[in-house]
Amino acid sequence: MAPNTGDAFASDLLRGHTDTIVLGTLRTADRYGFEIYKTIRDATGGEYEIKEATLYATFRRLVKDGLVEAYWGDETQGGRRKYYRITDSGRAVYTQNVKDWTATQTIINTLLKETGK
Repeated sequence: MAPNTGDAFASDLLRGHTDTIVLGTLRTADRYGFEIYKTIRDATGGEYEIKEATLYATFRRLVKDGLVEAYWGDETQGGRRKYYRITDSGRAVYTQNVKDWTATQTIINTLLKETGK
């Protein structure tokens, strides 16, 4: 779902970073699908939600690429849930993506300041 601001560009910009956003939610703990969805939604105060189809396509891609491992949780924790765990490769990709984003953000902010004079 797009941000509530209705800004299509911001939505497209965030969509391009879905893998990094999901990897970021897995840095501190293994999580199941809906828990990842809620973590992202809650972190943005409800301003941004990833569509379920997009989220599960992201999980499949991250598992296929070896950035995340999937496993079935213990049924004693409620219904049987598939959990996701970030791998060492996933941590490395996350770290590099954050560095790339930070560098890009710095360049864009500089250019916007120049054009805003």
